[in-house]
Amino acid sequence: MAAYMGSNSVKEVLENSDEIHFYGHHVDDGKLGNRMLQATSETENGNREPFIIGVAGGAASGKTTVCNMIIQQLCDQRVVLVNQDSFYYDLTEEKMNHVHEYNFDHPDAFDIEHLLYCMEKLRHGQAVDVPNYDFRTYKRNLSSRKVNTSDVIILEGILVFHDPCVREMMNMKIFVDADADVRLARRIKRDTLEKGRDIKTILDQYSKFVKPAFDDFILPTKKYADIIVPYSGDNYVAVNLIVQHIHTKLGQHTLCKIYPSVFVIQSTFQVVEHGLGHLPFNEKQIITPTGSIYIGIEFCKKLCGISIIRSGESMETALRECCKGIKIGKILIHRQGDRDQQLIYHNLPEDIADRNVLLLDPILGTGNTAVQAISLLLQKGVQESNIIFLNLISAPQGLHAVCKRFPRVKIVTSEIELGLNSNSQVVPGMGEFGDRYFGTNDD
Repeated sequence: MAAYMGSNSVKEVLENSDEIHFYGHHVDDGKLGNRMLQATSETENGNREPFIIGVAGGAASGKTTVCNMIIQQLCDQRVVLVNQDSFYYDLTEEKMNHVHEYNFDHPDAFDIEHLLYCMEKLRHGQAVDVPNYDFRTYKRNLSSRKVNTSDVIILEGILVFHDPCVREMMNMKIFVDADADVRLARRIKRDTLEKGRDIKTILDQYSKFVKPAFDDFILPTKKYADIIVPYSGDNYVAVNLIVQHIHTKLGQHTLCKIYPSVFVIQSTFQVVEHGLGHLPFNEKQIITPTGSIYIGIEFCKKLCGISIIRSGESMETALRECCKGIKIGKILIHRQGDRDQQLIYHNLPEDIADRNVLLLDPILGTGNTAVQAISLLLQKGVQESNIIFLNLISAPQGLHAVCKRFPRVKIVTSEIELGLNSNSQVVPGMGEFGDRYFGTNDD
């Protein structure tokens, strides 16, 4: 199994200073500006969004087999399967008269707007009626299939990665990869047995539509996959890893339900940029030197970053790239054993009580260091609701410690790990972050 992690980031910063940080789009775009990245993943009924998995690949690549294996292993979770095939357009009489000339593997064959509508409803906790497409009449049946929202939603189809709006809904993207000869052999067996087609018709359709569509539209979407699964009828290793990851993510959702101040971002987002999306802002309009009107937003209060020495300093560059000229303070806390923490040094802006504070530390383990750092900020007059704690990896123990003590502090992280080992280190984690980042480890 191969994995490709997304590396896209959202950088809409146009004017930055210590006083004002301005974000937005040009008015000519017809949009009122980028409202920043909002981490509101709650559904309308108050529950967290489901975990959405996209499964793509060529026709007869083994997508259904992989989906069934995932569903079988997720027996302790509520799972629903939505097939892209349900969203084929109805064929007109003219197209039905030349159905053998119709390309069912082309993106234009699917009603993507209806698919997006159904997925949005499910994502926001609402039941939806999914069409039943009849391949004998090439039309949707009058009766539809009612689908209720669940903990896990699997969207399967040859082109589910093709549309960017559909891709953005997915928490995990799986591409089932199979050799062209294997796909063709399985297609011949399936179509002769299930659809009563002769081999010549199958080969003509494959050479005229299926193979060109795969090369032009399906294969290029492989680059969007988080996980690539080579087809095998018993590829349990790959499926086990996928299911384990899903269980971990569902555990993160549980913590998010307990603590509404905890936000786990998607892997394609940057922690700092996402954290900025939680700051209060006002709309602002400026006129550029060329005379164009630009509408965006500015933060309501001044900002500052506070890094917990020394691993927190690794996040300063990303913060400065987003907010040039931002003031950054320092806190040094010496760890003595698992619980004892000693404040050694701090250098904070004099007017920190009047600022929103982005607290930087890439690893949240026991939470003891974070608790002491936040306590210091409160002593300096910072409002608890004005603190956003940014980190990359969190342990459940640390989240419990911080959230119970400071329920109004927002925590933005990219991963919640399994827990802590006997040495109070995050597992699986990545070891001592400061040593790895600055190259000071023993190795």
